[in-house]
Amino acid sequence: MMHAETDTVLPDLLRDGLRLVFCGTAPSRRSAREQAYYAHPGNAFWPTLHTVGLTPQRWSADAFPQLLDLGIGLTDLAKHHSGNDNELPHGAFDIARFRERILAHRPATVAFTSKNAARAVLQQVVAYGWLDASIGCTRLFVLPSPSGQARASWSIAPWQALADWFHAD
Repeated sequence: MMHAETDTVLPDLLRDGLRLVFCGTAPSRRSAREQAYYAHPGNAFWPTLHTVGLTPQRWSADAFPQLLDLGIGLTDLAKHHSGNDNELPHGAFDIARFRERILAHRPATVAFTSKNAARAVLQQVVAYGWLDASIGCTRLFVLPSPSGQARASWSIAPWQALADWFHAD
């Protein structure tokens, strides 16, 4: 499913001056159907944002545009495809477009919501937490995937570390 006006599965939630942008690989089929980021009920994204203090209460996925009010944005690497990473066609990730958007909007930090997303952008093995790499002036952070399919590698600790940074200053 695509938006006729933007020709993407889900629109980017980006603007200049954001403190944090979350970047996933691709919307799930459920997210594409509901037109909301991290919409699958088994996904821990929204409960985790509240648990670590990034949202004032637990939001439902359809409230995602309100993140802009908190200085937080959303994007993904596959703008024209949805589904699990292993179901995406070769070339589904538009890394050049992603980099252009980050360079244009200059958020303080991009937090990849999986190692797969960070590896795709950086073309190297990554660990959770802050990376030595950046995109222009934007720092990079890697989080464990909140997907229900990635529970084996789940840890809230990197999410809390990111939230602690977000609220510092």
